[in-house]
Formats: sequence, structure tokens, C-alpha cells
Amino acid sequence: MTTTAPTIRLTQYAHGGGCACKIPPGELESVVAGLTATGPSSPNAELVIGLDDGDDAAVVRIAGGQGLVLTTDFFTPVVDDARTFGRIAAANALSDVYAMGGTPVVAVNLLGWPRDVLPAELAAEVLRGGLEVAQEAGCHVGGGHSIDDPEPKYGMAVTGVVDVDRIITNSGAVAGTPLTLTKPLGVGVLNSRMKATGEVSEEAVASMTALNRDAGQAAVAAGIRAGTDVTGFGLLGHLYKMARASGVTAVVDAAAVPYLTGAREALADGFVSGGTRRNLDWVRPHADLSAVPEDEALLLADAQTSGGLLVGGDIPGAPVIGEFVPRGEFVVVVR
Repeated sequence: MTTTAPTIRLTQYAHGGGCACKIPPGELESVVAGLTATGPSSPNAELVIGLDDGDDAAVVRIAGGQGLVLTTDFFTPVVDDARTFGRIAAANALSDVYAMGGTPVVAVNLLGWPRDVLPAELAAEVLRGGLEVAQEAGCHVGGGHSIDDPEPKYGMAVTGVVDVDRIITNSGAVAGTPLTLTKPLGVGVLNSRMKATGEVSEEAVASMTALNRDAGQAAVAAGIRAGTDVTGFGLLGHLYKMARASGVTAVVDAAAVPYLTGAREALADGFVSGGTRRNLDWVRPHADLSAVPEDEALLLADAQTSGGLLVGGDIPGAPVIGEFVPRGEFVVVVR
């Protein structure tokens, strides 16, 4: 539920919105290529998870079989309401820790604000929203950093803890295991509609502000070792990264994928972000999409913000949307 009358529409001050403003996945991979093997000659700690497979967070080993999980995420406004924007951005940043099977412990704010254009009171509302969600997660907020920026941006750098022997990674998928998704898709097209028309989907807001804490804990309890969260690269993009890193093929049952109310209508009305189209273009050469029409493929590639967990295994109450099978001709198959 929104909490501040959006007399100022934050989304109108940004070129994109939420995770749809991420650098395209193919372009990003070329930027970080060659960095995976670069490290200090005398490291102060063991890096357990780094850049190699595009995981959601880094993990370094500490004493007692524990690991420190470190991640950061920030983006431009995805909704017009300042406090809600803060809540969504915080939930999204915390999600990376849950996606690794960890527990967030402390976060610091990252804020970019056009101080000569937007009032400081709105920035305070953004930070207040982020604090509320962090407190819900049991995570401290210990300050942060802010800059004067032409576009409003907000997020968090989050540190958590994880059992090193129970980390959930992109590369842990095994053939013969089900594929489970814990939140419905459609946030991207609904947010694009909201940016263009001002029409808010309260269902989308509720999904984006919901923590992935319970899903992450359930995945760890079930012994799941393969997973990620679905954000700016869309279901197809994140699934492609998982299956590629794991050496398997991911098969998606399109009819089993859940969507938020109004998502298909928003797509039909043309509210598709450039990020979604880039996601599909990136995955298409590695996927068999012949069983579904183009609109269905676009929904499967829809750039999500603060989406659910996508895991290799069963989570009670969450829909199974496919399975991992031995690597075939394609990395991803939609049937």
C-alpha cells in the first residue's frame, strides 16, 4: 500500500525504472570478462564465491564454517511513492543474501539524489522505507553514502552470514530436479504501465516489497543447493545463467508459470521495457522458444524488480514450473 501522496512522480525523473535499468546481461558479461581470475597475491581471506558464475553475492570464509555474504544493489525509482520506492529497493538488495541461503546482518544505504530538483523530505522518505524493510528482516542499517545525482537512485550494500557447506549457487543445478519459482512474474510490464499512466498495481507493489526470507530459509531446510533470485535479466535470463553454469538444460512449462493480475493485459497494451527485449535477445540464441508465441516469450523475459527465488528443488507452497534435465542442444527449453 502506498503511503505518500505522489504529487511528485519519482518515475518521471529517471530514464528507466527498477531492475529494468540494469546494464544488459550480454554487455555486462563483456565488461567483467577477465576479472574472475584477478585477486590479491596474498589474500586476507578465502573467496568462496566470486565472479565466476555470476552469483548473486560474494562469499568469503570466516571462522567456524561460516561465510560472510556481501552484495549491493541500487536502481532508479520503480514507483512514484518515495517510501514505497525505498521499501522495494531494500527488499531487492536483501534478496541477494536470501538467494545464497544466507541471513542479512547489516546494510548501508546508497543514495543518489537530485538535490536541486527534488526536496530532501522525499529522500528522507526513501531512506525511511528502506529502514522499515531492513528492520523487518532483522538487519541493522549502519549509515551509508549519498551523492548529488541528476537521477534519483537508492539501494543498499548488504552483509550477511551463511553456512559455507549450505550455500545456494548458480552452478549447483542437477539434472532430474524440479524447478520452482516463489513469486509470480509480471512486475516489469506492470511497472512500465505505471510509469506511463500512473496506474499502480497494488499486487505488484506487495510482491516487490515482500522479503524472500521465508523462501530462502525453506530452500536451505530442503537441502537445495541451486538457486538465484529473478530480477533485471528476467526468468529466462537468470535461468539461462543457472543452467549454463551447471552444465544442464532447464525446461520450463510455460503454462505453469504464475503471473500477477493484469500482466498479460499490460503486455498486450505495449508496456514492454527495453530491458525486457534485450533479455530475450540475449537468451534467444541459446533457447528453444518454438512452442510459445513471441508475447509469451517476452513475459518470460520480463525484467523483474525484487522478484522471487528460482531454485532447483521443491519449496512447499511454491509452484513447480519445470525441471532440469541433462544438457541437450539448447540451454533453455520452453514447452
